[in-house]
Amino acid sequence: MENRLKQLEAREDINRLLMDYGRFLDRRDFESFSKLFAEENGEWIGGMGRAKSRSAIRELMEEKIGSNAGESSASNFHLFMNERIDVDGDSARAISKWIFMIRGEEDRPHPFLLGHYEDLLVREKGDWKFLKRVVYSDIPKDDPEP
Repeated sequence: MENRLKQLEAREDINRLLMDYGRFLDRRDFESFSKLFAEENGEWIGGMGRAKSRSAIRELMEEKIGSNAGESSASNFHLFMNERIDVDGDSARAISKWIFMIRGEEDRPHPFLLGHYEDLLVREKGDWKFLKRVVYSDIPKDDPEP
């Protein structure tokens, strides 16, 4: 019973990490965003490039997306769903889907991109962090690790 409870707590904490990723990304708060990655060897890989280390991840995001920390981007948002989280002690794997929504005609939401994440996660000082996050665009197709 205790092991099941620890598994459920870990999955809940990882789910919060996945949602914080989107919240910080949409707010363009890349300082907070970069702290979601492991202190040592945290890595982000996607269509915009690759970055390994918190500072490199922050720099890549600010260079490619820009920064307006504290403000909400009123023109686009990320939606996350269908996560699967498998925990093994202080490490875990996750896969989840994402949709990038933009403000369309007549102020209507419009899905622009659809993809998935593949994650390696690690518990670091009691908190779950991304060790490696790979961002795949499924529609249109873009494979950052061919």
